[in-house]
Amino acid sequence: MRNIRLTLSYDGTNYVGWQVQSNGPSVQAAVEQAVFKLTGETVRLVAAGRTDSGVHALGQVANFATETAITCEKLQTGLQNFLADDVVIREVAEVDADFHATYSARWKRYRYVIFNNRVSEPFIRKYTWQYAAALDAAAMHDAAQVLLGTHDFRCFESHFPNKATSVRTVLESRVERCDGWPLWSRGENAGEFVRLDIAADGFLYNMVRAIVGTLLKVGRHQWTAEDVRRIIDTGDRSQAGETAPACGLYLEHVEY
Repeated sequence: MRNIRLTLSYDGTNYVGWQVQSNGPSVQAAVEQAVFKLTGETVRLVAAGRTDSGVHALGQVANFATETAITCEKLQTGLQNFLADDVVIREVAEVDADFHATYSARWKRYRYVIFNNRVSEPFIRKYTWQYAAALDAAAMHDAAQVLLGTHDFRCFESHFPNKATSVRTVLESRVERCDGWPLWSRGENAGEFVRLDIAADGFLYNMVRAIVGTLLKVGRHQWTAEDVRRIIDTGDRSQAGETAPACGLYLEHVEY
């Protein structure tokens, strides 16, 4: 029995999320169907993160057990033949039997992208939160530093409690204003996009989107970094900002 790891990118617009659900198409179901069509095997994929409806991925990781002898190179091209253009297999690798896409992950990084311009842009409306009011990205970045370290982040969790614990460790939290389409760029030029990069050992349900909604209040000069610290201390979701739209969120990278 072989253990196969997939690295995927996908446009989450037309999917109810990663996980198989009864209310619409999922990315997981699409890939599992592609495996069946290619190998004749019914498999169950496990993934690094169960992205929600409308959320995208630049570097989702999944794995499955298989008895097929098809090489990794041919698995990549073969699976892609059975997938829509909005799901791309970026890499296929055979890994140790004990590798688990969920439990072997050390940390994950998400990116959230805001198009900050009073004139909307129709071509990227499915891939950013289009927000017209001016935002102070430097103030948002300063407030984002409050998130660093180990905290109880239940104030940013929808439908608490969803996990055994809401304590997480944030390793990176950065807000930048960027020129152009910034998803694959690490540039720091001033421009009309504002993005949050945040890495942690784990994330709660809607945690990143709630953080973005909270930092937005800072960007509007309605709250300060001290308000963000206070909100974390309260542990009260009603004290934090709104949940940002799913379309601006990307699972960027998973570290193993």
